[in-house]
Amino acid sequence: APSLLEAIAGEATPRLGQFNPQQLSCLAWSYAKAGHANARLDAAVAAEACARRAAFGPHQLSAIAWAYASSGSAAAPQLLDGIAGEVTARLSDFSPQHLATATWAYGRA
Repeated sequence: APSLLEAIAGEATPRLGQFNPQQLSCLAWSYAKAGHANARLDAAVAAEACARRAAFGPHQLSAIAWAYASSGSAAAPQLLDGIAGEVTARLSDFSPQHLATATWAYGRA
């Protein structure tokens, strides 16, 4: 599966602008869950998510924070710092699950 994940990363990275927030957070979550790192993809997803953070809902914000915190990606500080203001501004919109996930992500990082 590592070669398939590398092929997907190679195809997805230049097309991240076509991904919606749910797809970006799912992509990050999937790579973190698989334990497969791709530095180029990680950096590109982090940059894309930070640039479009206002379009992310609580689920996408907490999921992508979890993905980067759990993966140990070198891009984790960029992503977590980049979305922190959006997370803070929208905490009242977060469900208890989203609050718990975001707390874990920022506590781990």
